Amino acid sequence: MKKILAFLLLIISVTVQSQTTALKEKYQLLPFGSVKPSGWIKEQMQKDMAGFVGNLDQIVPSLINDPIYGEGRLQKHSKAKDLGNLKSGDAGGDDQYKWWNSETQSNWWDGYIRNALLVNDTKAIEKIKKYIDRILATQDADGYLGIYDKELRYQFTAENGELWSKATLYRGLLAYYEYTHDQKVWNALLKAINNVMQHYPIDHSDPFNVGKGFSGGVAHGLTFTDVLDRMYQLTGNKKYWDYALFLFMNFSNNFTSEKDVQLKSIFNPDYKLQSHAVHTYEHLRPLIVAAYASGNNEMQKALEIYLTRIKNCSTLTGAAIGDEWIGGRTANSTTIGYEYCSIHELMNSYTVLLQKSGNPQNADAAENIFYNAAQGSRDPDHSGIAYLKTDNSYEMMGTKNGDVEAGRNQTRYKYSPAHQDVAVCCNPNAGRITPYFIQSSWLKETDSILVAALLAPTVVNTAVKKIKLSIEEITNYPYSNNFIFKISPEKNVRFTLKIRKPDWVSNIITKEKYSVENGYILINRIFKSNDSVTIDFPTEVKVREDNNHEKYFSYGALVFAMPIEATAIKGKIYVADFSDWIYKPMSNTRYSYVDSKQAYYENGKIIVSLKNQNNNSIEKTVLIPFGKTILRQVSFK
Repeated sequence: MKKILAFLLLIISVTVQSQTTALKEKYQLLPFGSVKPSGWIKEQMQKDMAGFVGNLDQIVPSLINDPIYGEGRLQKHSKAKDLGNLKSGDAGGDDQYKWWNSETQSNWWDGYIRNALLVNDTKAIEKIKKYIDRILATQDADGYLGIYDKELRYQFTAENGELWSKATLYRGLLAYYEYTHDQKVWNALLKAINNVMQHYPIDHSDPFNVGKGFSGGVAHGLTFTDVLDRMYQLTGNKKYWDYALFLFMNFSNNFTSEKDVQLKSIFNPDYKLQSHAVHTYEHLRPLIVAAYASGNNEMQKALEIYLTRIKNCSTLTGAAIGDEWIGGRTANSTTIGYEYCSIHELMNSYTVLLQKSGNPQNADAAENIFYNAAQGSRDPDHSGIAYLKTDNSYEMMGTKNGDVEAGRNQTRYKYSPAHQDVAVCCNPNAGRITPYFIQSSWLKETDSILVAALLAPTVVNTAVKKIKLSIEEITNYPYSNNFIFKISPEKNVRFTLKIRKPDWVSNIITKEKYSVENGYILINRIFKSNDSVTIDFPTEVKVREDNNHEKYFSYGALVFAMPIEATAIKGKIYVADFSDWIYKPMSNTRYSYVDSKQAYYENGKIIVSLKNQNNNSIEKTVLIPFGKTILRQVSFK
């Protein structure tokens, strides 16, 4: 098997390097800020800005204000920093703690920038302008913009955060540039990215050859391809895609402790996903970009294999398992948890694949994650999120449904505005997830085809045939399935409004003439000022089955769960009203499935009969949207 794999990988490497016909992307991502939230999503984002998303620099100031990109750059004798965490369950030793603050602060700024701009938070925007000036002032004359002093940069033989610190920083700078068109930011990004490409020259360097030790920061660094992918889209210059392909192949061909996405792992039929979960799901994006940049058939096969493995690790709410590590396991709604970082990274990966492939199944997957798993990991009563969570969540008191793990002081199963005792990584990503979802909700296929790809209350401002227009998508989706698209072009114009038909839709109600092609509803006509399109997707309660043959209930895009009453207990107090919270169940009753043909939907709830496992009685039970629960039972044996 090893000889066959080695020969196959040699063939792939040769054909990837020789084949230069890139695949065409199906849809175009609109510039950041072209799509803005409205309705309940805007209200939630404003609440987040008043909460931990807007105040993380006050909650953990030493982490956010660490001048690691400036006068605090890392040197040979820099020591690991005290991040305030317990380090329980972490791997990799002290080296990773040296660069961690770059991830924390840059991912937070990325989310902060995007949220503030999308909801027009004027006070926050002034703060962002000062941050932009401050971070650009740290750039060296040669273009270097990062966290290492000259004696270290680009010379690593072990764990480091060189590319990772840049990826997290540059993603936020790109969003700011796209929104403001600030030329100094663009010039700084061009110089900074060129500096990377010059010091890690394509095909003549080995950036991922860093020894045999743990390499978490190095593995994260593969997502520098996020920056390269967007640069390709903004400039049309294929050198950025070529460099992304080089990085992926170099990562794939080197030793790493995070090997799920390496081609030798993918093409090994006996291999099971096992790495640190967030790496596995964020690495889907570099694989996607490599597959499109190379145009290589074997890379396309690798992508399909990888997607299948991820689906086997995904719970019924779309969350991909990994209570830090996947460990060769498959999804289970009770016994295996998932991390908020993984929720964001996998959703983001699906939106990238949607933009490139146009396949509506990727939109269904992204919506499932965002509307179910992501909402279901937020505390609806306090500003905080769960670091780790399970679909069936019977308690949130630090451990996984009460299971004590040998040799590990597990505290991740609680709600917090920071989770500093573990790592301040999930909360910054929780600030990124909604803006990233919003940006991908509207895409452009051609100059005359606009695509409502992810359904949500939004407003898009763009142009078709050089005619400016705005479309307001008026809806309470996914809590209702009725839509009004209020369309306002500057003058009459014919174009195609392309609306994704979710996989659960069996009936379409509209007065418009339409056709359905490949999972999309197409409406082509002349649109006038103050025009509108009304469309409804009537549906019914569906009984579904997960990978473990447990039943669960859905209505439209939403999964429903039985809430479990709990006592809220305040934990660590950070600052002001920001605190940790744990939840103790008031009942330990479990329910099982019975013939539920009589299940029905009423006033936002599902009414269904279930069996009480304590006394075997059949009880009428009320289920509510998964995203509105804290403790819950969602799957029933």
